[in-house]
Amino acid sequence: MVVASPDATHADCALACVAAGKPVLCEKPLAPTSAECARILTAEQAHGRRVVQVGYMRRFDPAYIDMRRRFAAGDLGDALLMHCIHRNAAAPGWFTALMAITNALVHEIDVTRWLLGDEIASIEILRGRSTSASKAPDPLQAIMRMAGGQIVDVEVFMNAGYGYDVRAELVCEKGTLTMVPPAHAELRHNGVQSFPFAQDWRPRFAAAYRLQMQAFVDSIETQQPTGAGAWDGFVATAVAEAGVKALESAAPVRIELPTVPGFYSGR
Repeated sequence: MVVASPDATHADCALACVAAGKPVLCEKPLAPTSAECARILTAEQAHGRRVVQVGYMRRFDPAYIDMRRRFAAGDLGDALLMHCIHRNAAAPGWFTALMAITNALVHEIDVTRWLLGDEIASIEILRGRSTSASKAPDPLQAIMRMAGGQIVDVEVFMNAGYGYDVRAELVCEKGTLTMVPPAHAELRHNGVQSFPFAQDWRPRFAAAYRLQMQAFVDSIETQQPTGAGAWDGFVATAVAEAGVKALESAAPVRIELPTVPGFYSGR
């Protein structure tokens, strides 16, 4: 089963799938609140087998996979900093500052945990001068401190105007890894070298979505979970909730997570 309905319906849909024993690929977030995510964790553990995959498709993106592989090789030493850019051409009129955290920043929350192999210990959300294209504070800057001491900064700019642009740079002890925006072709004309930006996420992550779906289908046959699981969905939502508090309080918020259930250890 694939759940791609509005965010508020995710928890009930996922719970129905678990109750029926059906594997489910649930679009992010797993649920709008960590309490709802916890209900899914409880239901899945009672079922006795992991059947929930959460649609954090960046784990299947070739660029992120390459960064993770190169970092894991160890030649660059320990990670020190990670810089992330998350820009959209334009957000819908109903998009709020809180959704910039709960619906957009959650991607960086998940992918940094996955890439660095560490948990997020605290989050701070900074707001400065906003673009005239938005009624909500935009852009926002997130500062996340990992449990291992690394600092991750994320620019979330929902009305950047020029196109959809997602990038990352990992700064390590002995070098850096920089994600190069993919382009099918570069134009050289009239003394200018350029490439186009997509207007939304679909062209940029088309391969990631395809690979994620294939991995989900394969996991049904092998009964081996893949991608982000229910625990990852819970953590991402819990960190996003802390991010909302940080935006409202204008202060860093420490993140206290429960112990990982043995059911999800080794994920």
